[in-house]
Amino acid sequence: MSTLKDRLTTDMRNALKARDELTTSTLRLALAAVGTAEVAGKVKRELSDDEVLAVLTKEAKKRRESAVAFADAGRTEQAAKETAEGEVLERYLPKQLGDAELAELVSQALAEGGFTGKAQMGPAMKSAQAAVAGRAEGGRVAAEVRRQLGA
Repeated sequence: MSTLKDRLTTDMRNALKARDELTTSTLRLALAAVGTAEVAGKVKRELSDDEVLAVLTKEAKKRRESAVAFADAGRTEQAAKETAEGEVLERYLPKQLGDAELAELVSQALAEGGFTGKAQMGPAMKSAQAAVAGRAEGGRVAAEVRRQLGA
């Protein structure tokens, strides 16, 4: 079992004992998503920490998008719940890069790959995503790559 999955399980049990309903339910959903990812495909397998992190990132993004949708619909209680669940998941994700740090990493990745024009957007994005390594959302990375390539 991966160490991140172990940590999630341990934290869920501790939250259950402490009667912290928000953390318990959020971590249960996260562990269910990890379990679903483990059985996706032809053979069940253990996920690595990086793969578990990718699942948690996806779950956190769902919470952010849901919170915005609920807020736009005037359902503030539901939006607050989704935001709180997202904050619980953020504890397990790497610290997100600031705008200046992101611009610097993208700039380095583009310089190393020799990418100069918008025609090279695909390979440039691949290089930039590898440099960022999950510490910023794809949309932010894409916007920065577009800005630096002049696309």
